[in-house]
Amino acid sequence: MNIFEFAINMEHEGEKYYTEQAEINKDNSLSIVFQMLAKDESMHVKVLQNKANRLPCDLKQNETLSKAKNVFTDIETTKPEINQIPNQLGVYRLALDNEKASITLYQKYFSEATDEESKMLFEYLTKQEEDHYEIIDQLVSLLSRSEEWVESAEFGLRKEY
Repeated sequence: MNIFEFAINMEHEGEKYYTEQAEINKDNSLSIVFQMLAKDESMHVKVLQNKANRLPCDLKQNETLSKAKNVFTDIETTKPEINQIPNQLGVYRLALDNEKASITLYQKYFSEATDEESKMLFEYLTKQEEDHYEIIDQLVSLLSRSEEWVESAEFGLRKEY
């Protein structure tokens, strides 16, 4: 299996994972975030397939990160919806691990690339996965604060969220 086949399989798994999470969260606003992430992973598959087939790669930037941040801006309405799903925090932490593995892999491929086009591709994919990591990390922070944070004046200043 060459690097492109491996990366394509990894992206297919990511698309499947996010599609499943979109279905699990279909009754709340996180479904939109997971649908965007699944769409991104699908786009990554196409880019990698084009590169493997020596076709032009369209490395267009997307707005997934900014759109996802908009979903999280209304925390008070989003938080109760996502807290209703048991054990989701562990699922999101697993997603963080998967995104981190993708980032590491694409950084490795970038460092091993010998032509400028491949370097651009792997730099692009690294940035995309870093954006995904940031989105999932914000979700984990949102959910874990309710478990970790004790509200009391004697504990001093806390970061707003």
